[in-house]
Amino acid sequence: MLAARLKSVFNQFGVREGLYYLAAKALSAASRGHITFIRYHFVAQPVPETSTPGNRTSAKSTVRLVSPGDPVVASFPRPAEVIANRFANGSTCFVAETNGRFSGFLWLAHGAYEEDEVRCRYVLADPSRCAWDYDVYVEPDFRIGRTFSRLWEAANTHLASEGVRWSLSRISAFNPASLAAHRRLGIRKVATASFLKCGRLQLSALDRRPYLHLSLSARRPVLRLSPPH
Repeated sequence: MLAARLKSVFNQFGVREGLYYLAAKALSAASRGHITFIRYHFVAQPVPETSTPGNRTSAKSTVRLVSPGDPVVASFPRPAEVIANRFANGSTCFVAETNGRFSGFLWLAHGAYEEDEVRCRYVLADPSRCAWDYDVYVEPDFRIGRTFSRLWEAANTHLASEGVRWSLSRISAFNPASLAAHRRLGIRKVATASFLKCGRLQLSALDRRPYLHLSLSARRPVLRLSPPH
């Protein structure tokens, strides 16, 4: 059974990432959830200069930019204070609606982004050429269909109009489904970071300056990200 389990993990993640995944599970189990190991891949997705006809919206399926006072915001599956903070920080939100129902959203940030799962700040080295996308969400009832593609179509059209050529984001190294979905969009990996958390203690291991960062407070490392050349 153990051999079959290990084979399954390595087939799914590869040997290196599989070992990280197993270590994360072991640490969490041994500490009863008090110690967590989080690993991210930072990827850049090209912004196409032309639209895809099959992903265009229709009268029944729309995607639009929304502001904080829009009634649809009440339908968002996130705490109100989180959403308010995103808008206050200048993030842009695209909302998909199907037959009048909220069906998903996609968020964009410019310049920098404060990670909310670990303590880390991501700074875009060239904000004129790249943006940050995050929290791409589709309601369960609409995950079989074009809602995901239509959100990206609207976001890409918006970014292209601003001259942005790359959209950067972070993906959990332990989420192969998300990695596979992004690979279909032509992603290129630009950085990797790992975080070990135990209470307020956080050890960050980055593949660029500052490389290692230890914190017991609100202090956080700054990870500077550049689009591919």
